[in-house]
Amino acid sequence: MPIINSPLEFNVEDLYVDLRPVLGPPLFLKCEGFNFAGSVKLKAAVAMVAAAERDGRLAPGATIIESSSGNLGVALSIIAASRGYRFVCVTDPRCNPASVRVMRALGAEVRVITRPDGNGGFLESRIRYVRGLVESGGYVWLNQYANPANWLAHYEGTAPAIDKAFPDLDVLFVGAGTTGTLMGCARYFREHGRPVTVVAVDAVGSVTFGGIPERRMVPGLGTSARPELVDESFIDDVVHVPEGDTIRTVHALAAKGFLFGGSTGTVVAGAARWLAEHRPGARPVAVALAPDLGERYLDSIYEENWLRENFAGLVGQLPVPGAGVRGA
Repeated sequence: MPIINSPLEFNVEDLYVDLRPVLGPPLFLKCEGFNFAGSVKLKAAVAMVAAAERDGRLAPGATIIESSSGNLGVALSIIAASRGYRFVCVTDPRCNPASVRVMRALGAEVRVITRPDGNGGFLESRIRYVRGLVESGGYVWLNQYANPANWLAHYEGTAPAIDKAFPDLDVLFVGAGTTGTLMGCARYFREHGRPVTVVAVDAVGSVTFGGIPERRMVPGLGTSARPELVDESFIDDVVHVPEGDTIRTVHALAAKGFLFGGSTGTVVAGAARWLAEHRPGARPVAVALAPDLGERYLDSIYEENWLRENFAGLVGQLPVPGAGVRGA
């Protein structure tokens, strides 16, 4: 049995959900939420902190600062608590309240930026605030949006794990936020000569791949400022998913007993649409990455009042858990 003495030592790497009997599409879902941070962001956080320690940027007692919509902030909160750093997370009103509570419970300081940027999001405003504090001195900014350790974590870990589990992989679907996970996986399969079609899944309203900026309510995927890490030469296709499809998909998964986060709903919705359009009737070996689980979204995408406020047209159309089950 595994015995650990640090929360960073545990991360389930080989758990997949076969979505064929669950939702129908020929798709395996790699679950990245089974660690103490609850998301795939733990990998990037560990890699970025380790790189900063090797470079001498992080010394005992230092204060880390980072912009995050939630999951990376939780991961860095765990690392800071484990290694004796202070941590300040700069986020915005879209951050799940549960994520804010988790970060504060772990000893992090959370600062919420309420003024949106020119594209109607908060990313540029958050980064501007972080830059100001860093310039004032006393903070170490890891900068997940440009830090090569972000994508290297997935080049060296996530992608090889998928390659080992699915040696005949045809298509890989990865959500695009900072694009660290996406670029690490895409670079790995391209540079190792594997004929894998890598499809980026983004949210409608995100500008990462040249989209028109629009209001986005589900935190996680999508940006209001193009990340420095993104390199489209490694990506074969891009799918933009409306947030309504995200909501429908997470509720369809929950109706089957799988409680996933909003980013996972976006990725699964995009993957299902792409497969229906590009591989109709086929049975390709396709894998999608599920960045997190759903508990931290209970105040938002699974909460009826939040749904009525932000997606009123969907209320009443969402599947009911257990409906249609034999014997119900």
